[in-house]
Order: sequence, then structure tokens, then C-alpha cells
Amino acid sequence: MSVETDYYELLEVERTADDATIKTSYRKLAMKFHPDRNPGDGDAESRFKAISEAYECLKDAQKRAAYDRFGHEAFKNGGMGNGGGGFGGGAGAGFSDIGDIFESIFGNAFSGGRQDARCGADLRYDMEVTLDEAFHGKEAEVQIEVSQTCDPCGGSGAEPNTGTRRCNLCGGHGKVRAQQGFFMVERTCPTCHGRGEVIESPCRQCRGEGRVDRPQRLEVNIPPGVDTGTRIRLAGKGEAGPRGAPAGDLYIFVHVRRHPVFERDGTTLVTRVPITFTTAALGGEIEIPGLDGTRHAIAIPAGIQTGKQLRQRGAGMPVLQGRGRGDMVMEIMVETPTRLSARQKELLRELQETETGEECPESKGFFERLKSVWNDLTD
Repeated sequence: MSVETDYYELLEVERTADDATIKTSYRKLAMKFHPDRNPGDGDAESRFKAISEAYECLKDAQKRAAYDRFGHEAFKNGGMGNGGGGFGGGAGAGFSDIGDIFESIFGNAFSGGRQDARCGADLRYDMEVTLDEAFHGKEAEVQIEVSQTCDPCGGSGAEPNTGTRRCNLCGGHGKVRAQQGFFMVERTCPTCHGRGEVIESPCRQCRGEGRVDRPQRLEVNIPPGVDTGTRIRLAGKGEAGPRGAPAGDLYIFVHVRRHPVFERDGTTLVTRVPITFTTAALGGEIEIPGLDGTRHAIAIPAGIQTGKQLRQRGAGMPVLQGRGRGDMVMEIMVETPTRLSARQKELLRELQETETGEECPESKGFFERLKSVWNDLTD
């Protein structure tokens, strides 16, 4: 089982985005996560490498077309992304030659041999998890209705103790030819559907398909650190191929539910913390519980302003398939009281009477500049 993040999710664009939109989003993200702007931040460096890899694929029309159709599988084991974008490769390569590319998209019309059995279709399953589950990871069970190998015939499509015979129409070639004017047109045999053979006695259970639809329960390991857009591949758990062909894959797409306290930015957890204006003026301490259950004591420096961010190192999300954790960031919001008792108002008036302007240099500086501008206008 492998975990892969969708390239479009990494670049924060829709799958229908044009080249200009993709380029603009890439430049914005590359500037944000560039190692030179984030020295010593391993998470930013990993993110920079990931978005660069995604952009290298999506900016190339051929690579993007292959990715849209086959996902990350298009670039594995000698596929388009291996060896500088070539189509070469030995046994197990994604595409052995350009004919395989046409064949995979248009069927077997461009090859001269009999059509081979094709893998079953890949399937998608969308799974929603909480932020706590994304933090700790979980074992989940999913149930899907999927085509599976027919038990009575073992996927052959034929009744037990029976077999297949060569197709009479195409003579076992899987294709038939017809003359149309000056041209010879070759097409897939309509009797055997390109297999070159037909079943003498189709299985009564699957009607010769070699597969039947039935529920399937699967255990899925959700690793710590997953985020919305993370894709988990379960090899061979998709639809069974026709007549014993290999099964496709099942892809679990993760969606992380919104949390009532924290917002997530990669491995960083961000929360807005309202404090009283007396705490902001005098300083103090607050306690923030982390997702791991640890209570973090956060010191509030005297004179803190709205928008100031306090960072707790290593209290954020785990790095997916890596080591360490991100940070927790508390964004301070100084709250002005709206319900004051008579005594509280009296104390505030006493405070106001003692103010000289030096207590709030930003306010003093602003009104001095404002006065200067006004004097210039009236002169």
C-alpha cells in the first residue's frame, strides 16, 4: 500500500485549470516554500520538492494527459516520468513503445496481434476522517460493491469441465478485415471481442464474464499525517478483470473534516486565541491542549498586539511517512470588553486620566502624523 498526493491538490488548482493558472499557482507556492526563505524547515523543503515535481509533470502536455488518465502509475517502472520522460523500459515498464500508448487509449486498433486480456477498472473511494484521526492514524474498514472473480468458473467464464475454441469468424486473430473501396479496414472481431477464442459453454453464474458483483470488506491503514488530497492505493483491490485478467486497484481519497479549534496548513496547526485587553497589557499565561493530549503552557508577553503569532515547536501534525512534527501557531486576538460593570468603567476612567500617550506609541505616532497632515492642508 502506498500513499500519494494528487498533483492538482499539491498545486492547489482544479483539474480543469489551464497552463497559465497552473504556472501562477506554482510560482506562488514555490516562493512560499522555497528552502532559502525557510532555512532549517524540513517540512517546507519537502513541500517545495513535491510541488516542483507536480509542476514538472503538469506543465508538459503529454505528461499531463498521461497523468490525467493513469495517475502516478503513468510514471512508474519506466513510464513517462522515468529516465527523463522517455517511453522506454524493459519488463514491467509502464509503456514499452509508442504502440502501447495508442493501444492503451484507443484499444488494440493500432496493433496487429490478438487483443490481450485487460486489467479490471480502478476504483475510487472517498473517505472522510477527523483531524484527530489524521493526527493519530487509524485502521478503517470500507465496504464497496465491486466486480470479483466468479467462484464457479474461477474467472474463466466457462462452465466447469468445459473450455474455449478458436473463433471461426477471425480464425483466432481477434480481428477481421473488410474491403471498403481502395482501403482495407481492420476492426476488432465482433464475435470474440478481440480474444481470438470463444467459450463453448458460458458459466451460468457470470454469463461468461468471469466476474460477478458482490460486496467486499477491506481493512485500510490510514497513516498519521494524512491530509485532504492524500491518495492511498490498494493494489489489486479494484474490479476483477474479464475472464481471469488481473484486477485493477482501489484508491482511497482522504478528506479531513474541519476542526472546531485548529486550522491546518501542511503540518502546522493554527488557532486564533482571544485574550482580554488586561492580559494583553500586563502579560500572563494560557493553556492550549494539543491533539496529542499534551497541555501546552503559552506565555503571553506584556504589551502583545492583535495579530501577533506565538509558536510552539513540534506541537503540530506528524510528517506523513516521515519523522518529526510541525508546529502549533497561536494567533493572538485582543478582545475589547463589551459588558462592563459600573466599577470597571470607573477604574478605566481613572486609567484614562493618567494616560500620557507614551503607553501606546502607535496611537500617539498616528495622531501626530494626522495633525501634521491637517496643518499642511490648512496652511
